[in-house]
Amino acid sequence: MARWAILGTGFISQTVAQAIQAHPRSELLTIAGRNADRVADFQAKFDIPKTSIGYEDALADPEVDIVYIGLPNHVHHTLTAQAAAAGKPVLSEKSLTTTMDQAAELVAAVRAHDTFFVEGFMYLAHPLYQRLTEVLTDGRLGKLRSIHGFYSAAISNVTNPLGRGTIYNLGCYPASLAHLVVQVMEGEGAFASARLGGFGVTEPDHGTLVDAAVTAKIGDVLVNLHSTDSYGMAHEFVIAGECGTLKFLTNPWRPNAGDNRILWQPYKGEGEEIVVNTGQDDFYHQVAMVEANVAAGNREASRPSPRIQDSLEIMAFLTQWEALCLKG
Repeated sequence: MARWAILGTGFISQTVAQAIQAHPRSELLTIAGRNADRVADFQAKFDIPKTSIGYEDALADPEVDIVYIGLPNHVHHTLTAQAAAAGKPVLSEKSLTTTMDQAAELVAAVRAHDTFFVEGFMYLAHPLYQRLTEVLTDGRLGKLRSIHGFYSAAISNVTNPLGRGTIYNLGCYPASLAHLVVQVMEGEGAFASARLGGFGVTEPDHGTLVDAAVTAKIGDVLVNLHSTDSYGMAHEFVIAGECGTLKFLTNPWRPNAGDNRILWQPYKGEGEEIVVNTGQDDFYHQVAMVEANVAAGNREASRPSPRIQDSLEIMAFLTQWEALCLKG
């Protein structure tokens, strides 16, 4: 059994707790947080054996095999460094951090202590993305020409301003999926060559972005992404090639335990629905992916889940997108 410690008592940590407890080779051993009442409530809800007020005891516990960091992204680098120093494998929530300097600190700590790390783009662990990779490489699309992604949710009133706004809250999802598509179809390192232009709308009290759009040119491929925390509850992702399009009919960033559907539509001829149903959702598959990698002694995930260099390339894209929006 892989024994997990969860750092943080928020909504996302509760979702991960459910996934850990559903997995046959994982056990939720410890819940850690700074608020004693919230820690106690979390412990009672999930019947967890141990608690830690603060994070030090959980990280020092020799019985803990894996650490999940479900805390705001501006502390990911410091807590990952502490976990790595304690020799703990880490699953840390997206976005990787909020700056490239923080990202460099995080990666340096993981590499210095030779520990496993993966960023929590949970959706990429779902088998839907192995199937997508197969479709992207089977030739039906022809040459990749464009990508369009949109994600919106009216959550700006409950988000932490230290998380730096919609690009890191929601825009990271279409950006990370565009990264995978470009990497698969255009090759390693292609995404890092992107030339960007972007505009955004800021929240007046904190100055963080609540609405942000970016256009990127990668070789001959155009990528248009848009995210907003200020309205809606919607998703869209379309991949266009010379021969047809792939359009997600279900939420690409929350693959569920039922039917997950992508429409292949050639420009000539009938379309085809591609359906993937594994009976488990994305968070369950993420726990399974981490457990399998740690059991195998790996230091990072394999694609479609993000490797460390993938996370750095995505983070560089996000920070450039933010800078352009704030400038413009």
